[in-house]
Amino acid sequence: MAETITRQLREPFVEAAGLGITNKGLGLLGKSIPTSTYTGRGFVADQSALEKQAAAAAANLGTLLGPQAYQQFESPYQQEVIDTSLAAMEREQAKGLGALRNQAVRAGAFGGGREAAMMGEYQASADMARAMQEAQMREQGYNQANQQALAQLQAQQGLGTYQTQLGGTQRQINQGQLAADQEAARETAFADYTQLGLVAPQLASVIGGFPAATQMQSTPPPSTTQQLLGLGIGATGLAGAVGSLFGK
Repeated sequence: MAETITRQLREPFVEAAGLGITNKGLGLLGKSIPTSTYTGRGFVADQSALEKQAAAAAANLGTLLGPQAYQQFESPYQQEVIDTSLAAMEREQAKGLGALRNQAVRAGAFGGGREAAMMGEYQASADMARAMQEAQMREQGYNQANQQALAQLQAQQGLGTYQTQLGGTQRQINQGQLAADQEAARETAFADYTQLGLVAPQLASVIGGFPAATQMQSTPPPSTTQQLLGLGIGATGLAGAVGSLFGK
């Protein structure tokens, strides 16, 4: 008698719970889960700011290569220095020519072929010295500018490598956070299936205990509870099947 009373008290709860699980499982059959909520480009980390800066700088390294790369590092005052130096040489050369004329006058050879030969030889030597001086100054300026271009290239390469390494580490950190966000979004999308899969077996174990508690009585015809038990267990399997269709 006590067992019968216990069953009567629990029967409405069990029937309601089993029916709720069954209806929940049937409702999930027509539910479509948008995979876009937990997939797509939004969960893939983009290049970090440092990686983008390194890539932009690398695209401009071509300006530091080639035969004209040194020109951007030439001193803006180089030509002025050359012009000033050559003007000073010309003044000294003019003084030398004057001294030769005076020497020719004292020797009584002014205006003669001997003076012309001496003047021509001096002028040729002066022109040669002037050209060599200008070439040396331009070569010096070129070497300095070329060294600065090379130093700038090496500095940019080193900085780019450092930025790429740091940027890659930052991107990995960002990707880890996005992976956690993606998993959270996926769990949210499948929350109904997960909850049904956890509750249904527990309810089935509770219902399954009643036949053992009423073995002393004559076997009655299948009750609504027992019928719902089959539906509840079916809903459990059904939830699992539906979950597998959506990527579980």
